[in-house]
Amino acid sequence: MARCADWTFDMPLHRHVMPCPFAADGDAHAADGWHFIAGGGAGSLQLPPAWPSLWLPMRGRLSMQAQDARWTLIGGQAQLWRAGALCMQASRDARWFALTAAPATWNDAFANMHADATCIEEEPLPWRGDPGDDVHAAIERLADDDAALASLIPALIGRQRDVAACLPRCRGRTLAHRRQALLRLLHLRHLMQCHVETDDDAAIDVSWLAARAHYSPGHLIRLHRAVFGETPSDYFTRLRHARAWELVRETDMPVATITHRLGFESQSAFCRAFKHAFGMTATQARRGETDACAA
Repeated sequence: MARCADWTFDMPLHRHVMPCPFAADGDAHAADGWHFIAGGGAGSLQLPPAWPSLWLPMRGRLSMQAQDARWTLIGGQAQLWRAGALCMQASRDARWFALTAAPATWNDAFANMHADATCIEEEPLPWRGDPGDDVHAAIERLADDDAALASLIPALIGRQRDVAACLPRCRGRTLAHRRQALLRLLHLRHLMQCHVETDDDAAIDVSWLAARAHYSPGHLIRLHRAVFGETPSDYFTRLRHARAWELVRETDMPVATITHRLGFESQSAFCRAFKHAFGMTATQARRGETDACAA
């Protein structure tokens, strides 16, 4: 039984080693505490749709798929997911950890870290990227030590503070309404990121995004700008430019192919956008003429 501050983690922690009989039906585990899953080699896993989950690949690749997106996690990255059903497929060389539980278990752990019950960090918020040394170390320790949960929860709270700082800028009469708005916006940003990372040239625009958040396009633009300081189109453009730089600098893919994969209307349009973003042509960037600063 692990303690953090004056609160006791009194929910049991169950460990599973893949392949394991972990049911995707949350009712089978509803009151069953935390579940720590360790996997190695090729395999797949589907978690209960409503359950938040934390993923950490130590090596190899985890191919993730949700209802409207697919993406890849690699070593050095982590993700806290809470946007519905999620399926994971691990590569043959993969070694990974995951932690999951019913929403009430997560919320109870986060809320009880604070004396103030209205704290904006009282539940997990989704993120993907560098977990930080504290989160990484706590997840590894959790494989053998229940007490590591006492350091993992505050480490996760620290990791999500940049995301939580956006919450006061969301619109809504109550904290719950503002949190729901932020979750919707974060999911849309995740969809845009996945779209660019997978070089999906299918059409994606504000109307498409707004429909998934049940907003009007105009409301989505206003809300996204108020919360993040840029429109969805601005964010998508930044992502696409970053992906263009990666493909130009790190692959020998022809510019015509990059143009198609990133959904630019023509090669000339791609070349203009690239030079405007980076102050050099794609040819100069590929030759290593990097005096200009990459955006």
